[in-house]
Amino acid sequence: MTDTKIRLGIIGFGAEGGMYATFIRDGMVPNMEVGAICDILPDKKAGAEELGVPFYENYIDMIESGEVDAVVTCVPHYLHPEMGIAALERGVHALLEKPVGVYTKQAREVIDFAASKPQLTFGVFFNQRTNPLYVDLKSLIASGELGALRHTSWIITNWWRPQGYYDQSDWRATWGGEGGGVLVNQAPHQLDLWQWMCGVPQKCFAKLAFGFRRDIAVEDEVNALVDFGNGATGHFMTATHDLVGTDRLEMLFDKGKIVVENSKTVTITRLTAPEQAISENMSMDDVRKLFTGQLDTGALFETETTEYESVWGQQHATVMQNFAVNILDGTPLIAPGPDGINGVRLANAMHLSAWTGEEVDMVNFDEERYLTELNARIEAEGAFPARS
Repeated sequence: MTDTKIRLGIIGFGAEGGMYATFIRDGMVPNMEVGAICDILPDKKAGAEELGVPFYENYIDMIESGEVDAVVTCVPHYLHPEMGIAALERGVHALLEKPVGVYTKQAREVIDFAASKPQLTFGVFFNQRTNPLYVDLKSLIASGELGALRHTSWIITNWWRPQGYYDQSDWRATWGGEGGGVLVNQAPHQLDLWQWMCGVPQKCFAKLAFGFRRDIAVEDEVNALVDFGNGATGHFMTATHDLVGTDRLEMLFDKGKIVVENSKTVTITRLTAPEQAISENMSMDDVRKLFTGQLDTGALFETETTEYESVWGQQHATVMQNFAVNILDGTPLIAPGPDGINGVRLANAMHLSAWTGEEVDMVNFDEERYLTELNARIEAEGAFPARS
C-alpha cells in the first residue's frame, strides 16, 4: 500500500457524481482524491469550487488537463464507452458506471480498446460485488460444497417508479436516449450478480411488456427464462409498476438451496447427501413420515439463516478504493471492465427474444441483428440518432 493518491475526474456532477465526491471528501476512499469535475451545466461549477478543484464543461479538456489520473463516468448510458475510450487513449484510467454499454457491440469496443492498453486500469462500477452477502454466497457456490446448480430464480420488482419519474427528462425511458427500461436502468446490478454467482447463460427466452403500466416506449416488466447448460435453468422477473415490490433470489443445487430475501436475509439449506441419493435410498414409509411431519428432517438437511446489514455508501467507496489500489499496486479488481459485457448481453438477449418471439443464442449472440432491431425503435421515436 502506498500513500500516493489517485486524482479522480468525475464526469457528470449530478446526484451520483456528487455522492462519489462526498465519499472521497469524507475520507471513505483512502488513496483517492477528487482531481477535477466536469459537467455540461455551468452552474455545477459551484460544486467544484466548494471542493477546491478545477471545473470543466468538456470532458476531453478535463482528461487532457493533467489534473486527473482516472475518470468515473456518471452520465447517460450511451456515453459510457466513448468516454472510457477517450480516457484510455490519453493514458487516463477509466471506471465506467453500469452498464458498460447499452448494446454488446458498443461494449466490446471499449473492452477491446482497453485490452490494447494493459498498463491502464479499466473497471466497471458493480458496487454490489462488494456486498458481504453476495461475497459470501459467491465463495460458498465456488467451493462446490452445494454441488452443481439446478435452478435459480430472481424476482426483483421493488423498483417502483411513478409516471412523474419518467417525465423528468426527454431522454429517460426511450430507446434512443436511454437504450431501454428496467433492464438497463434499475436491474443491471442483479443481472451482473446473477451471472457472477451462477454462471453466464447460454440461451434466453423472454416475454417483455413495453409501456405496460406506464406511458413509456421501453420495458417496464420482464419475464425471462435462461439455460445455463448442463440442465441448469433460471428465471428472472423484474418490473417498475409493483408498489409493494418483491426481492427474492433462490438458487437450488444438488446438495442444498440458498434463499435470499430483500437482499438482506440469507437462508442456506445443506443436504446430508445429494438429493438424488436421498431419493433413491428413502423407503416409502419414510416418505409417508416426511409428508406427514413425522420424520426427523435433521437426518436429511440442516438450515441456517443469517441477517446482513450494510453501511450506506460503503459498497461504492470499496469499489473506488479497490480501483485506486489496482492502479497503485496491482491488487486485482473486484469488477474488471470486461465483466460488464455479460449483463449487457443478457439484457440485449431478453430484448431481442421479446421482439422476435425466438429463443436467443447467447454463446453466438447476433450483435448486428440486435442493433438493427434497436435502431428501428430509435428511428420510430424520431428524437435521437441511430446507433452504429
